[in-house]
Amino acid sequence: MRLGVIASMKKGLEHFIYREVCGLADRGATISLFPTKQGPGLYNPRPEWNVARWSTWSVLLCQPLRFCAMPIRYLAVLLEAIRYGGLVDFLLAAYFVPQLRQVDAIYATFGDRKLFVGYFGKRLLDKPLAVEIHAYELYQNPNPRLFAVALSACDQIIAATEYNREILRDRYGIAPEAVQVVRYSIDLEAYRPAKKFVVLIVAFFVEKKGHEVLFNAIKTMNRDDVEVWVVGGSGGSESKVDVPGIVKKLGLESQVAFFGKLSGTALQAVYHSCDVFCLPSRHDRYGDAEGFPNVIIEAMACGKPVVTTRHVEIPRIVEQILVEENDADGLAQALEEVFASAALRDRMGRRNRELADEYFSTKNVARTMELLHALTNVGQKPSSATRDVPASEPMPVEYAATK
Repeated sequence: MRLGVIASMKKGLEHFIYREVCGLADRGATISLFPTKQGPGLYNPRPEWNVARWSTWSVLLCQPLRFCAMPIRYLAVLLEAIRYGGLVDFLLAAYFVPQLRQVDAIYATFGDRKLFVGYFGKRLLDKPLAVEIHAYELYQNPNPRLFAVALSACDQIIAATEYNREILRDRYGIAPEAVQVVRYSIDLEAYRPAKKFVVLIVAFFVEKKGHEVLFNAIKTMNRDDVEVWVVGGSGGSESKVDVPGIVKKLGLESQVAFFGKLSGTALQAVYHSCDVFCLPSRHDRYGDAEGFPNVIIEAMACGKPVVTTRHVEIPRIVEQILVEENDADGLAQALEEVFASAALRDRMGRRNRELADEYFSTKNVARTMELLHALTNVGQKPSSATRDVPASEPMPVEYAATK
């Protein structure tokens, strides 16, 4: 079946529309997509779908050709469109005529402008027309008069709910037997109860943050119950990293969730929800390194276990678990160790909270204030408000993943 699907692509396809059209394609339908609005978004057409792109000028300039090809029918439908206030929808339908000729049926995904374009396409070409009614078109339809006319011309009306069928009966006089209720569908394999072990990384997409090391470690673990949450985006460094590209190359798309850049309550929520925080910091190719990553401080303050590297200042604060820079195998072993023991995770989290209080509380701001205040009080010696780690003091105990 060659199906002409009329849908909005203002910001890509809507999620549930994309899911439905994918389902139709997977069941053998050849999809031609006729957009009433156009733009990229989260859900874009599959490469094999034919998309009838248009511009305002192309729509206008084609009209004389359409008139010459079918003058009597063109004028009749044009007059109807003017009568019902659907001129723009008619012009777009007329533009789509050559592509609509190639389909077996027209399917309007909503009972608004998508239906109106489909209706005028049916009037011009005598193609079967189906529409799916969702909700808003019943309450805030952009053209109620044309909606009633187009509904009566549909060869198949599909309602997403029983309630919608009752509204169509009571408000528009559509016989219940003329409406089929087909509820929304979902891939029950993709959306199913699942217990995931969540590894969180919060970092700019730059080389020194070690995203590639983390993903190679996840690949080595070879566990489908481990998921990585990635918070962050491109930074201004020369060592930018294509993090989504790395994930795709390693075939980990189903195990990695990208959250973009977060702040405030949203950022705190992912810290609270993860099982372990991991930042495999390293020196990049230009010699750039971390100071002390604030995201490690945030994770420690949230009482989370942290897996990181023996990198610059980090081992002076973080007690466990530490691996060498660029050691994906060691990192995989460390994550396995944390994965295997809820008791270990709990101990690490409680200790990290203590360390956060010891090293990173707001008393540090008081210390900075005191130092700055001393600039205006010459001769006043600042007190020691925070604990510094002397160079001679032994390093903290490490739970080394590679021994």
